[in-house]
Amino acid sequence: MPDTANDRKDLVTMTATTTPTAALDQERAELLDQLAGARLALINTTRDLTDEQAGERPTVSALCLGGLIKHVASMEDTWMRFVVEGPSAMSYELPEGVTWDDMTAGTAREFPQWAIDHQNDLRMLPGDTLAGVIDRYRQVADRSAEIIAAVPDLSARQPLPEAPWHEPGTAYSVRRVLAHLIAETAQHAGHADILREALDGRASS
Repeated sequence: MPDTANDRKDLVTMTATTTPTAALDQERAELLDQLAGARLALINTTRDLTDEQAGERPTVSALCLGGLIKHVASMEDTWMRFVVEGPSAMSYELPEGVTWDDMTAGTAREFPQWAIDHQNDLRMLPGDTLAGVIDRYRQVADRSAEIIAAVPDLSARQPLPEAPWHEPGTAYSVRRVLAHLIAETAQHAGHADILREALDGRASS
């Protein structure tokens, strides 16, 4: 039995962080299962495609199937780093003298690396292969499962970094991050369905 208030506090803390409840384990499993289903729907849109087809843009947009998978993989990787590291994982700093109005208008004299990386993630670059893109996505998925398994509390919150698309003062829990990833991945799987049908008339399933 603990003899002091500090001993009791230490015991409560240890119990809370080392013995997750069955309900929490079930919630983790269900959220990860939903995310896995959305990932599979996205990946299935590329079945039987060549590297060249994965890089084609069959609609008036600049989107291609390989680029969508690259984008979603990078998005998931960034959000999982946010879970672990907090807002520093999502730095949206601008070069000196560049404003958000410049960025929006496309007239910035210099673009930050994160914006360049974002654009590159939306297309197949020289040397990219569809197999390599999918393999990286699977590695990201495996890492996500490891991170979520290690999180003691899905309600743990981190503040979002400053950005025009983030409401000031907003914080995301791990649970909300997973919900966001599920929604975003499912939405992009829908985009991918349209691209695949425009490419060769085939559906993803």
